[in-house]
Amino acid sequence: MARPSRKPLGVDMGRVLAVTTVIDQLCDGKLPAEAAQSALEQAGRQPPASTLRFALFAAVGAASLGVLFGTLDAASLLLISASAAIGALVRRWLSNLSNNPLIQPLCAALIAGIVAAAAGRFQLSVATALVAFCPCMILVPGPHILNGAIDLARTRIALGIARLAYAGVIVLLICAGGLSGFTAVGGHLAIAESSPPVPLLVDMIAAGCAVAAFGTFFSMPWRLLAFPIAIGMVAHAARWALISLAGGSAPTGALVACMLVSVIATPVVDRLHLPFAAVAFSAVVSLMPGFFLFNAATGLVELVSIGPSAPPALLTGIVTSGATAFLIIMAMTFGLIIPRMLFERAMPPA
Repeated sequence: MARPSRKPLGVDMGRVLAVTTVIDQLCDGKLPAEAAQSALEQAGRQPPASTLRFALFAAVGAASLGVLFGTLDAASLLLISASAAIGALVRRWLSNLSNNPLIQPLCAALIAGIVAAAAGRFQLSVATALVAFCPCMILVPGPHILNGAIDLARTRIALGIARLAYAGVIVLLICAGGLSGFTAVGGHLAIAESSPPVPLLVDMIAAGCAVAAFGTFFSMPWRLLAFPIAIGMVAHAARWALISLAGGSAPTGALVACMLVSVIATPVVDRLHLPFAAVAFSAVVSLMPGFFLFNAATGLVELVSIGPSAPPALLTGIVTSGATAFLIIMAMTFGLIIPRMLFERAMPPA
């Protein structure tokens, strides 16, 4: 019987580091060839981040995104944290029951929608949309989006389309799960308005917490978390200054921040043999336009329910949110991969 192939659907930095360590030792002659096979198998069995750490940082990351999108209300942040933590525990539980990678984000988003609808019905939060959106935003498969874009830029068309299609299916399921959970409880989720930017120091701290959370999702060892946290905070400060002080747009701010991250991260990940997409996406995760994607999905559902009598402002809001999300994703993609490709052309990694 043929051995089943492993599908590269996740990102596990601990295993990556273990495997690259074995390869380096083998190339340097420090590890006998006959021992390499068992060492590689042992590296492949490295455990992911513990369930406690996974759930804790899911709560921290979702609450940090809530702060970045303008809510400083304690009740809303507690609801966001609780929803994300419960979703993380359910995801870990489901991973032991099924190998299907699509069930986990669907169920976690469903929980987020139910919690948000209950919060709105009992008037527990003044930011019901963010209570629904923020736990869903930590589910967005950023590394697959970036890896797919890099593959397309390098003319690996089939692989790039496959990765982007997989990421698109997950995003669709996240939207479907969140909206289904919200409507199942009888809630009415309207398009959320953008909030004014938070103070710079709060913005940088929240961005650092979000980076730490996504580093945990990728099973990044503790000793490596400091690097993406530092460059993520610097990049977010540059974006904050560009938007708040210079009057720049969200896509422009994302482009500048991602170019800064790519320039700083590329030589470091090549030196340490780390996957660029995981480190880079961890550093800029708070820039992903999940807020605008979910706003557009919410508007579409509302448009269908109202029908021909829908006000023109609703259609305008859907188009604006969708176009903004598309432009931010394009800006992030080009901002991250163009410096990366230029570095590879000028200084090919050993």
